Amino acid sequence: MRERGYYGDFGGAYIPEILVPTFDELTEAFAAAQADPDFLREYEALMANYSGRPTPLTYAENLTRHFGGARIYVKREDLNHTGAHKANNVMGQGLLVKRMGKQRVIAETGAGQHGVATATMAARFGLECTVYMGEVDVARQRPNVFWMEQLGAEVVPVTDGTRILKDAINEAFRDWVTNMDTTHYVLGTACGPHPFPAMVTWFQSIVGREARRQVLEEAGRLPKRIYACVGGGSNALGIFSAFLEDAGVELVGVEAGGHGLETGEHAARLASDDASVGVAQGYKTFFLQDADGQMRETHSVAAGLDYVGVSPILSHLRETGRVRFEAATDKQVVDAMTLTLRKEGLIPALESAHAFVRAFEEAPTLSSDDVIVINQSGRGDKDIFTVADALDDPGWREFVRQKAAEYDDA
Repeated sequence: MRERGYYGDFGGAYIPEILVPTFDELTEAFAAAQADPDFLREYEALMANYSGRPTPLTYAENLTRHFGGARIYVKREDLNHTGAHKANNVMGQGLLVKRMGKQRVIAETGAGQHGVATATMAARFGLECTVYMGEVDVARQRPNVFWMEQLGAEVVPVTDGTRILKDAINEAFRDWVTNMDTTHYVLGTACGPHPFPAMVTWFQSIVGREARRQVLEEAGRLPKRIYACVGGGSNALGIFSAFLEDAGVELVGVEAGGHGLETGEHAARLASDDASVGVAQGYKTFFLQDADGQMRETHSVAAGLDYVGVSPILSHLRETGRVRFEAATDKQVVDAMTLTLRKEGLIPALESAHAFVRAFEEAPTLSSDDVIVINQSGRGDKDIFTVADALDDPGWREFVRQKAAEYDDA
């Protein structure tokens, strides 16, 4: 353990000795970048000219009318390049890779959005790229796997353990230990050993800075509440970061309730009593683990939310009471996504739809003078297979059957 990178009792850098020089190099490079105005200008110019920032804050007029109560605004990270907030962190880390002179990047991914963003960054900067992805997630996020490969990345299905995100992270760390001289691990969320939680949050804070400016310009006031889904925590910390000092703004993180908290088939670390504090994958936080410290199986309809741990920063913010955590079930998520499609023509990712669930439940209880903001962290076209299956759409099933028959005939 190294005595830095703590948020209250959570965080740290529990890493093997062989990785200490690599983490020292990364920590020093990040600190130098933070202190360099030229780096921030280069980063903001890249995000504007390559990624399309700022993303808009959209007034959801139809949903506001439907529910009554608070005015609903949606922060549109789905319009960021590659379709999610992931590009904010990845492009920033790509600039650090250039500073450090590394030639290769590796990444883990669950829903595939971080993998696509990393592969995009690698193509942009001319880097070799390998993405580790649990075998289960490879199957349910095939469109993203296709794009990663077309972008030139090698996608490695992970067959160990439960074959989801935590197992992909383990494989990425194994790769890094072997290739640390030439390789940078582009960790995709605000978890892992220091400095990753601080670094990912810093790059994602561009979301919060934009949202704060936009809501004051468009609504004339700060929001009553901000809702964001929580897997590892990067999109939530990104938008929450600009409002942490505003006591009148309630911050609400929504985790994966899966089949229901009572079933144990979920991924709610901070919104349930099923998690406990432990140390794994290089840091200390709440994990879904058994009495022996073995990681439990998780479940979510959203591939990006079924991680066993959570950002140490969010664990600290829960302990201090600054962020409230709730959970949304798979069924609630699909229903909220469907309603958003029909009412606003917006297509939130299944991950993002968790935040919509809680916002929809609470908006009617607030005044029409109140404003709430939902962070739409990604777009839902990546989830077409999962959503079509959940809705039992007959047209989609017939399409899949026809395509399967064509391949069989070929």
